[in-house]
Amino acid sequence: MFTQLTRNWWAVTLRGAIAIFYGLTALVWPRLTLEILVLFFGVYALVDGIFAIITAFTNHAGASSWWLLLVEGFVGIGAGLIALSNPGLTILVLLYIISFWAIVTGVLEIGAAIRLRMEIQNEWMLALSGIISIVFGVLLLFPVTGILTIAWLIGVYAILFGVMFLSLGLRLRKLDSNYQGTNPAT
Repeated sequence: MFTQLTRNWWAVTLRGAIAIFYGLTALVWPRLTLEILVLFFGVYALVDGIFAIITAFTNHAGASSWWLLLVEGFVGIGAGLIALSNPGLTILVLLYIISFWAIVTGVLEIGAAIRLRMEIQNEWMLALSGIISIVFGVLLLFPVTGILTIAWLIGVYAILFGVMFLSLGLRLRKLDSNYQGTNPAT
């Protein structure tokens, strides 16, 4: 596997460069980034719903709960059509779900830190994590800030991921040169 990685160092490097480009794009055009994600979700939900319906009808005779797949298929098609026809609404709903989750998680983390303060050291890190979650959740409650926050997080993650893969690819390139220089068989 090591030999395979070093010989294909360029693919790892290219992957890192593409991730950096994507991350920068997400930071510069955050709304476009989220609209593309919603578009992919819409297409996925639509196709998944169609296949669930096909599966329901092809397994109709053998399964007593075939109708559950049929309902799942119609829900998937409905969700896909809504996402494709109204991406702004889809982004907003997703934003509120993530916001609610982050706030509830933060409150529970702070509660756990308070209960654990006598039993473990550095429980403040759990409380700080909870505070960060709550702040993130509250930021998401405001659609303009929330949409930008998600896009920026995606962008920053993609850039960090890209930098790591770019540096790994360059290290693999160096190792490939060293490997080829010491092994005359390659």
